[in-house]
Amino acid sequence: MSDSIDRTASGGVTRREFVAAGTAAGLVAAAAVPALPAFAQDAAKADAAPKGPPLKVALVGCGGRGTGAADQALRADPGVVLWAVADVFPDRMDACLKQFEGHPMKDRVQVPAERRFAGFDGYKAAIDSGVDVVLLCSAPHFRPMHLAAAVDAKKHVFCEKPMFVDAPGYRSVVDSVRKAREAERNLVSGFCWRRSSPERATFAELEKGTLGTPMAMYSCYYTGPLGTNARKPGWSDMEFQVRNWQHFNWLSGDIIVEQAVHSIDKINWCFRNEPPAKAVGMGGRQLREAIPERGDVYDHFAIVYEWADGRRAFLNCRQQPDCHFENTDWIAGTKGQCFINGWGPTHWMKDPDGKVLWRYPANGPKPNMYQVEHDELFRAIRAGEVVDDGDWMVVSNMMAVLGRMAAYSGQQVTWAQAIASTESLAPPAYEMGALPMPTEKKPGQYKVTVPDAMPGA
Repeated sequence: MSDSIDRTASGGVTRREFVAAGTAAGLVAAAAVPALPAFAQDAAKADAAPKGPPLKVALVGCGGRGTGAADQALRADPGVVLWAVADVFPDRMDACLKQFEGHPMKDRVQVPAERRFAGFDGYKAAIDSGVDVVLLCSAPHFRPMHLAAAVDAKKHVFCEKPMFVDAPGYRSVVDSVRKAREAERNLVSGFCWRRSSPERATFAELEKGTLGTPMAMYSCYYTGPLGTNARKPGWSDMEFQVRNWQHFNWLSGDIIVEQAVHSIDKINWCFRNEPPAKAVGMGGRQLREAIPERGDVYDHFAIVYEWADGRRAFLNCRQQPDCHFENTDWIAGTKGQCFINGWGPTHWMKDPDGKVLWRYPANGPKPNMYQVEHDELFRAIRAGEVVDDGDWMVVSNMMAVLGRMAAYSGQQVTWAQAIASTESLAPPAYEMGALPMPTEKKPGQYKVTVPDAMPGA
């Protein structure tokens, strides 16, 4: 995941720091997890008195993102205890926990060997280890099953994005959202821009009508390629693919679902969490090296989303070397235009004559949005309140899957077709053995699979 480069004022760890040098966030990555930053400035918070009984946390997925989420959970509440961890590979758990040896809150990292659970089913034992909160930070393919288990156990959940990679996963997560709501459990998503102060202020102005009615939006997410892990002797096909999960569609959902879904979430936010009617688009593998580690994902997408009333949104994303980096959004409303620079300080609205209608102050607050996610989760738990990101997070995620379907197939795909798709990306079995190498999807050849009675089948 390649996210904000801003560093929190409190010394927290950004996702980009964990992605540095090609380290993959999530369930597994063979490269060593980068060291956490200095924690001297957190000594006072480390010694703060707990606000209530301990809140025991299980971390599922011990890569860079999981390590960062555990760090942020510890900072969010002085009563948080990291109690259990799970990952497919033991070395990932060891690397994660080693990062906390110099942590000012290391006394609250209480994960002995008997609460380190390896293997594809390790998450079950971690969730059932007597914890209150589960942090789901694995490779995205596994998220629906992990979320279902956490919700069935009535745990509070931080669920990293994306939440699923295919339509069956969407339907599973929709069911888990319903169950979490019925159980009055917190479900906080990893769509971090929803917790960014400049973005929150910008979209609040949109909601107030400062820009009139948003009619069109353009979003881009231009970054470089993520790192790879060369195959080692003894690795099975499954291990090789899981250790390179971000490069395989079945594990990551492709770059539009794994990374550019952040931009799609802002599109969804702009259009008030209303699903589009349809999408059409294109994509491909222009610069991906012809090596097994690069799997079958594309390196660029261009998608047009259209709503029933004619509103449109345009998404461009790419992961290509030696190219322009950018993460911006532009919105056209009936009263003017809006510009959002996710990696910079600029957020403004102007009327058609260029007069500034609103601007986020240069000295406005910019707390680390990744930390805010956890601050709000644990604050709600302590207060007996519920944060429920469920409905809109599944729409944002499914919009990304819809865009991928449109690009892979070369066809116009409706929302109804996408959510009804019968295609599952799951492997034949979750075991360390032989697994065919997937091949690149070809537009005009790849088909969106929908029930026989449905239009477009």
